[in-house]
Amino acid sequence: MTPVELSRTVLHAVRCAVDEGELNVTVPERVVVAPPGPGGCGDYATNVALQLARPAGQPPRRVAEVLRPYLVRSDGVDGVEITGPGFLNIHLERFASFSVVREVLEEGERYGHSDALAGQLVELRVPYEIRAEVLADALIRIVGAQGGRVEVEHREPVNVRPVPAPEDPAPLGLDAARWALLHPAPHDRPRISAEHLVQRESNPLFRVRYAHARTRAVSRNAADLGFTADIGFTSGPGPVHGDLTAPALLAALADHPRVLVQAAAHRAPHRLARHLVTVADAALAVLPGVLPRGEEKPLAAHRARLALAEAAGAVLAGGLSLLGIDAPDHL
Repeated sequence: MTPVELSRTVLHAVRCAVDEGELNVTVPERVVVAPPGPGGCGDYATNVALQLARPAGQPPRRVAEVLRPYLVRSDGVDGVEITGPGFLNIHLERFASFSVVREVLEEGERYGHSDALAGQLVELRVPYEIRAEVLADALIRIVGAQGGRVEVEHREPVNVRPVPAPEDPAPLGLDAARWALLHPAPHDRPRISAEHLVQRESNPLFRVRYAHARTRAVSRNAADLGFTADIGFTSGPGPVHGDLTAPALLAALADHPRVLVQAAAHRAPHRLARHLVTVADAALAVLPGVLPRGEEKPLAAHRARLALAEAAGAVLAGGLSLLGIDAPDHL
């Protein structure tokens, strides 16, 4: 179950409570679900009870108690806990959580591609400036991944004019130069400096490419140990309910299709670049627990964690490709 699907499930629970007369509110158009914050639990959490408390004329925790039974009965939901002033913390059934990983593995680097913009022509009129050219080039790929088509022209009046690069980014090399120009929002001034080349955590591009390389490394190491990825159910702690910070990674993977649509529709490659950083950071937190340790034998849980790692690698590689940036297997 993706965050979008879970958001619809929460809205359905609100609608049911209203229809049954337990809540007297207008059903909101949308609710936010996200990995739980400090003090939370489960796979996702929502603050919908706090959102509805004032119009319902009830304390947030009472609203949460009303909504909880409807959520518990929903398909794909394994359990719901109430924490803090009224946050609903949702545990998903393992199959619902693994379905995201299965979809990524089936589609590979094309995960998130769709026909959302099928038949649409995006006309870009850009100035003769390196950042505008790179942005247009990335949009050709991103819009194309959503079924649309881009035509680029150099004439007035322009409709895409990002803040120009303060200096020539070519000395950074192709990949770092493109990242330096695409990662900031178009209205932000890009930084053209050697910080994009350093191999340490302070460099977002390094984290993204390093996370991808690490996913490839664990696959190679798993093959040496004689096991491959498998997202079948596990009897022990797995990547959803175990000690890995998988809810954040699963949420980021599930959100990837939405991010691609938004990046295409709003001519915003920086949304994809920043999303890849989110995926990379979540993946780097999970990767240390993928392989067996010491004399431990590979178990079903390790195969499931490997599947999650490989799904993250596919999203990172596919996203970097859309930005025109290489995703090395070794770094």
